[in-house]
Amino acid sequence: MTALPAAARHRQARIPVSRQMLLVLILLAAALAAPFAVYPVFLMKGLCYGLFATAFDLLLGFAGLLSFGHAAFFGFAAYVTANAARQWGWPPELAIPCGVAAAAALGAAFGWLAIRRQGIYFAMITLALAQMMYFVAVEAPFTHGEDGIQGVPRGLLFGLFDLSNSRTMYYFVLAVFVLGLAFLHRVVHSPFGQVLKAIRDNEPRAVSLGYRVERYKLVAFVLSAGMAGLAGSVKALVFQLASLGDVHWHASGEVVLMTLLGGVGTLFGPTVGAFVVVTIQDVFAEAGSWVTIIQGAIFVICVLAFRRGIVGMAAPWLARRGIEA
Repeated sequence: MTALPAAARHRQARIPVSRQMLLVLILLAAALAAPFAVYPVFLMKGLCYGLFATAFDLLLGFAGLLSFGHAAFFGFAAYVTANAARQWGWPPELAIPCGVAAAAALGAAFGWLAIRRQGIYFAMITLALAQMMYFVAVEAPFTHGEDGIQGVPRGLLFGLFDLSNSRTMYYFVLAVFVLGLAFLHRVVHSPFGQVLKAIRDNEPRAVSLGYRVERYKLVAFVLSAGMAGLAGSVKALVFQLASLGDVHWHASGEVVLMTLLGGVGTLFGPTVGAFVVVTIQDVFAEAGSWVTIIQGAIFVICVLAFRRGIVGMAAPWLARRGIEA
């Protein structure tokens, strides 16, 4: 069998990259045109929860850690950002990083306690810590209890872009989302990400190879918490509100649902799952509490029919065409 010439091999290696870039460009073009056809606030909600689910998938899909307390970082960052924007008068470019830093710091504290356990014990510790944060949010003066922080000003981004305009706000949220997705892609394809996958697949072997697995888990936990905080901070500006719903355990359950529906360990899966859940909530909003039952029924059907999630089922087909899902 004759070997391919060097130029032919180079062209063959470039095909998958070209297809991947083509898919990204098509999706980006669709996202840029979307607010002219779809209600921008609906799109922004989907993108915020998509970023939240992507942050959660960094922990579950690539580190193998199931957290039931990610709403603590999402909601706490929302409160900090809302307080910084409303009470301190900070612009978005300062208020949002403040919320992200607060979420990352909280993630470091929670992670330091939680990663000492594995499996269901890890999940229960994260849930217990998140519930503690919920009660702090109920009682703390700056959160305003059940009223939440209302009337959060969107402000001027860098003193130039008026985020009170829905389309301007949408493009800002889209930019944050794309950067978050690019960050996840870079992390999981770095040597650090490869070690995380090794820990997920066979932790005893990773330990035997000399890796300090607890440190890797803690860093992954902090990164995931920071990304979740970024999603919560942006959501607080989109809806001009930080409320108890952001730190409630239901929010933690929803992000698990979104990730499983879309596909664990995939690049676009959590976002697809987030838009599915947000669409269900929007379409069946008039059904009241029945929306939870409808959501649960759809989840059961998807788990039975698409065990690897919507994007997870399509991933092998896309991989054969040189496209990473």
